[in-house]
Amino acid sequence: MSLPNCPKCDSEYTYEDGALLICPMCAHEWTLAEEKAAESADELPVIRDAVGNELQDGDAVTVIKDLKVKGSSTPLKVGTKVKSIRLLHDAPDDHDIDCKIDGFGQMKLKSSVVKKA
Repeated sequence: MSLPNCPKCDSEYTYEDGALLICPMCAHEWTLAEEKAAESADELPVIRDAVGNELQDGDAVTVIKDLKVKGSSTPLKVGTKVKSIRLLHDAPDDHDIDCKIDGFGQMKLKSSVVKKA
């Protein structure tokens, strides 16, 4: 079994001491569980629509309920199709879809109010 490189200095000379992995170059110590947790934290979270389908950049979605739009007197109606969405994985306010809607312009939507088309 080959041991992973050191996460701090990227040295290839790591060695195992019981449950710990140790780097002789920088004296950094870590466990394999920490290594796996760091790898899984780097992966982007999966964004799902209201039905549970996984969404990806470029998908087309359909709005599943009427939505009030700030600054507009007309709501966004049920069944409005939105093409070519862009997912925002680090959205602070749960608006994780960036899109452009005909008649409304650039807008952010929550994935809980759309369904994959």
